[in-house]
Amino acid sequence: MRKIFIALTLISPLLVSTANSAEFNMRSGLWQITTSSDLLWLAPQIPPDQMQNIKGLAKDYGIDMPQIENGAAISNACITQEMANQKTLPNFYQTELGCTSKNATRVGNNYKIDFVCASAALKGSGTAEGTVTSPENFSGQTKFNGVAQSNPVNERADISGKWINASCGTVKPL
Repeated sequence: MRKIFIALTLISPLLVSTANSAEFNMRSGLWQITTSSDLLWLAPQIPPDQMQNIKGLAKDYGIDMPQIENGAAISNACITQEMANQKTLPNFYQTELGCTSKNATRVGNNYKIDFVCASAALKGSGTAEGTVTSPENFSGQTKFNGVAQSNPVNERADISGKWINASCGTVKPL
């Protein structure tokens, strides 16, 4: 059951969707996204075979397993110039997870998005909200309440993003 919750914790921050990024463009290029939650502290206790199952689940959804250390999952995302010009945050695999966003709002530099997930493995709803603090940084949190692979879930995760480089290198745009 823990592996399902950790998989959801890794996936839930990826639900941040098309909220406007406030009154300035996010910088295009490579971003580092850090997600932290209480459940991620349990990751080192997961036996290697179960961790392989979690990696397989993430891969099934088209997600590369992030690096996990000190209660945080760290991954990279590529923001194209077009995405930056549209003043949007990337959709972070929401389609692959069976999730859709609605009621995206922005007031100043603050954003809030409601999302609903309705796939066989993930059902429920939640919110993502935060602040774009500069063209090179954002922070916020996600909350999700629902069911992941038939197990009840009520999870909260903190998320932050920081711009790293103008070139995405081998990281493909979301």
